[in-house]
Amino acid sequence: MKVIGAGLGRTGTASVKAALERLGFGPCYHMFEVLERPDHARRWLGGFEGEPVDFAALFDGFGSTMDWPGCSFWAQLADRYPDAKVVLTVRDPEGWYESMARTLLPVWRMTGPGAGRVPGYESYGQLVAAIAAHSFDGRIDERAHLVAEFEAHNAAVRAGVPADRLLTYQVGQGWEPLCEFLEVPVPAEPFPHLNDTASFQAMVERLMAV
Repeated sequence: MKVIGAGLGRTGTASVKAALERLGFGPCYHMFEVLERPDHARRWLGGFEGEPVDFAALFDGFGSTMDWPGCSFWAQLADRYPDAKVVLTVRDPEGWYESMARTLLPVWRMTGPGAGRVPGYESYGQLVAAIAAHSFDGRIDERAHLVAEFEAHNAAVRAGVPADRLLTYQVGQGWEPLCEFLEVPVPAEPFPHLNDTASFQAMVERLMAV
């Protein structure tokens, strides 16, 4: 593990995942991986319930991690991989909430905590319920609370990671600060921009159809 993503979802984590893979720090573990590996969801669930997490097994073959569920364990990961650098992806808190409201929150309501409502997403539903409880006390319908918890999470990461090991990053900054932090050359191509709101809303519509 060379790069630990400490930023919450909807802060450009999919784009940074693609960027890290382009820079040679992949494959990058993301919530996408959990959707494809139900057994991983069960392992992460144990971690949220206080059980030891076998990070070596979960991250076998991966060189970095971004997004949930890894960002919920940023402190443990920083201790487990002391040579890894930490990237805290951030954005304007109100803009972050608006993005959550248009994308993740509708999916979370459909798949958890009432896990099993969407066939094929039972393990995912249980996991997102655990994430919502851990990150937001389960209060996903309270805008002010979500924004406050988002800001508290970012503050905790900044306070808990030494400055020379941490990059606070916004995807609009492009390649330069990320490459400088990771000490790699800047690619001669545009920075990737993935998982935008329109594409996520299409996924929500497919789930609603189910």
